[in-house]
Amino acid sequence: MQIFRIFCFVLLQMTSFHFADSQSNTSIKDAYNVISNSIEAMGGKEYLESIHTLYSDVKTEMGERQVHWIVKEMKPNKGSFQITYNKKIVYQNWFDGQNGYEIVGGQKREANAEEFKDKLYKRNIFNELDYIDSSLWTLELMGAASVNGEQCYKIRATSVDGSVRTLYYSKATFWLLKEEKVVNSEKDTFSTVLFSGYKKFGKLTYYTEMKLGSNGEYQTATIEKLLVNAGVSVNDFK
Repeated sequence: MQIFRIFCFVLLQMTSFHFADSQSNTSIKDAYNVISNSIEAMGGKEYLESIHTLYSDVKTEMGERQVHWIVKEMKPNKGSFQITYNKKIVYQNWFDGQNGYEIVGGQKREANAEEFKDKLYKRNIFNELDYIDSSLWTLELMGAASVNGEQCYKIRATSVDGSVRTLYYSKATFWLLKEEKVVNSEKDTFSTVLFSGYKKFGKLTYYTEMKLGSNGEYQTATIEKLLVNAGVSVNDFK
């Protein structure tokens, strides 16, 4: 149950980072330079700002059963998450822009606010450190590190709410290969997400596989369907 809650926590933040091809010989001066290059690689800031909704159908396994995570996002910070099994919704929660809710026993109730606190500081569909908004994020380039044998820029990002995450961007492509975040500092609990299988969806380059884990437990998920500016309405967050 603990890792399930962490997966929901990670997904509902909608803080994934997505990149396209770029030049590996780009001169990098600091963390902001890395993020700027990643934004351009995705298609540019103007294009990203034109994306108002995102629909994702993600296939995975839970309890040895194949399920789907249906994730819907609407700019600036609305988001919903469903778990479906045999095309039936078995779990659902959402954030309406101010508060989070979930369905338990067929009844709507307020969800744990802690799971949605990052949403209050989100202004775009793609986090990308909210397109280099210094009022939301402080960045620090921590040097280099290797992820699955690939050299990466290691960046420490601190949000205005005090949360900290460590991001590992490929030096060759500017794709994010790994993200680490402290879930509970007192209990020394961390969440880790590994991203792979990047491909083009129209003008957008997006990962198709992710591996989510916490304290040694991991789960693999694969995106089967992705819709940009389609498949999402305001009614999904009521």
